[in-house]
Amino acid sequence: MTPTRRAAVLGSPIAHSLSPVLHRAAYAELGLDDWSYDRFEIDEAALPGFVEGLDSSWAGLSLTMPLKRAIIPLLDEVSATAAAVEAVNTVVFTADGRRVGDNTDIPGMIAALRERGVDKVESAAVLGAGATASSALAALAVICAGPVTAYVRSPERAAEMRAWGERLGVDVVIADWADAAQALDAPLVIATTPAGSTDALGEGVPDAPGILFDVLYEPWPTALAAAWSARGGAVVGGLDLLVHQALLQVEQMTGRVPGPLVAMRQAGEAALAAR
Repeated sequence: MTPTRRAAVLGSPIAHSLSPVLHRAAYAELGLDDWSYDRFEIDEAALPGFVEGLDSSWAGLSLTMPLKRAIIPLLDEVSATAAAVEAVNTVVFTADGRRVGDNTDIPGMIAALRERGVDKVESAAVLGAGATASSALAALAVICAGPVTAYVRSPERAAEMRAWGERLGVDVVIADWADAAQALDAPLVIATTPAGSTDALGEGVPDAPGILFDVLYEPWPTALAAAWSARGGAVVGGLDLLVHQALLQVEQMTGRVPGPLVAMRQAGEAALAAR
């Protein structure tokens, strides 16, 4: 059957993206046999041409690095959530041909935490200061009552995190990455750094840790997540985030609510196990 509705994830590199697995599992569960979801290796230079070449069969796009900011000038409308962090990871094409951008990473983070019973915390720590850290701050603007300590490696990153905090209404306290072990005493720790960056911190996990949200999903568990679990702490992983943000994308693109969370998570777990 020729697909009548299309969607895809764009980025570079894109070969290891789990998005096709998750979205296709959703389509199967929802009985959307005429929907397809693909991946395309697209960089910032190629993005405008790709978007301009899409026809009316396209329902939406998922964007990953380095396209979350580059897509914004190509859109007709951007949600307040996406505008707040200057990052769009979801584009929906409306019936009248408009391109609407949103960010499902932020509500995805909140949903992943709430699934584990985390609705409010008094304070939090963020490890790292990249694009995911800004989304973490936006999520913490909703669930964190007090200050957020950001552990960063450079004055430039410190300035960026302060600026994000001011924009989002979050009280951001800057700390040096050399003191990152102190972050582990926070009620909620969100690790947004690349693979291997937090491995050395595993030795310093306290006896009664709070909640760790590690945004990585491969390799999993990270050394920090494994040490955290061994100490009895609750861990939210990158697959939790990936599934929840993808669920919101499926709901927006297909109009089918609620989306099939369980089927998508099972498909993601199976794909990671197969790797």
